[in-house]
Parts: sequence; structure tokens; C-alpha cells
Amino acid sequence: MPRMHGPRPAPVVQNQPNALDAAERAGIVAVLDSGRFADKSPAQVWAVLLDEGCYLGSVSTFYRVLRSCGQVRERRAQASHPARVRPELVAEGLDVVWSWDITKLKGPTRGVYFDAYVMLDIYSRKVIHWEVHTTENGELSRDFIDSSIAENRGVIPVTIHSDNGTSMTSKNVAALLVDLHIERSWSRPKVSNDCEHQSLFGGGV
Repeated sequence: MPRMHGPRPAPVVQNQPNALDAAERAGIVAVLDSGRFADKSPAQVWAVLLDEGCYLGSVSTFYRVLRSCGQVRERRAQASHPARVRPELVAEGLDVVWSWDITKLKGPTRGVYFDAYVMLDIYSRKVIHWEVHTTENGELSRDFIDSSIAENRGVIPVTIHSDNGTSMTSKNVAALLVDLHIERSWSRPKVSNDCEHQSLFGGGV
């Protein structure tokens, strides 16, 4: 039998008895966007409602309704980190603000480095104290600050500034500064020039 050529007939649209009406779709959206479920996935909401004996539709229906509203996205609350304020340090005299840093020094042979600890008074630009060690850690940093104060005839600064290195933010250093009632100041993460003299050696080897 020869094939007939020509436009295809329009498909017959049949009524879908299970299709949701506008009010039912709006009800699903309202439930998904409620404070109780706003940060949960459609699958999680569906499971909770089902446990409570409430059935509004299938999981795929939930997704389809959200998609029609342009809400198919990450629903969980995203962590927000406010911008770190740039530290404003004003030293109007000696021993008001000290700044310290640890930098790598090349050793006598290739691949060997030492750690230089240096404390600076930002008003006079005087080096209060310096030490060289084979490593850096919180315990050495605490002892270094203690020795800096002793070197300065026991005079304690108002503020000590540093970057966010692990030695600077260690519990050893934090406990010492609290005991001595010294204010702590840190540069913002990944910002090397928040304090004029914060990076004493340019921040590296």
C-alpha cells in the first residue's frame, strides 16, 4: 500500500484526571517555601509529609512544580561571611602597637630554611626582639612574645598585630595575650598590607 504524504494530523489531547489544578500547585509551592521546609529538598519534604499522613503529590511532581516557578536550585541556607573590616591601627607613641611576623631564611644548603621571628614597634620602627628557629609553632611564638616584652624592660604594648598564620592564631599565643591584657589585631585573610609594617620581610622566601 503506497504511503500517504502530507501534514500529520494534530495529536488528540486527552484530559489527565490526575493533573493538578492551579490551586493545588500553589499549595505545593506554599508548603515547599514555608519556613519549615524552605531549606529542605523536595524529596525530604515529601518524606516528612508522608510520615505525617499528608500526600500532596509525588517527588517528581514537587520538582515539576518548582521548575515551573523557576525555583529548582540549592534550597539549603548558604553560609554568608561578612567582609572583614580593615584594621585601623594608630600608634601615637612608643609601645602602643607592635607588629610581628615569621619569615623563611635560606639555610647554608639547598632546601634548608630557618624561621626568623621579628617584633617591631610601628611608631619608632625599632626592632624590639628577633629570634631564629628551625621551625615555627604556637609554643615558640608564645615564648618569642614573652621574650620580646622582657627585652623591652617588661613594658607591654597596648596592641600586637600579625597576620593569620597558624602560629599567630594559636591557643598558646591567644592565652598569653589574654593574660597580659594585650589587644589582638590580625590582617584580613589573603591581604598582606593591612598594617604598614605587618609584613616585615615581604611575606616569604
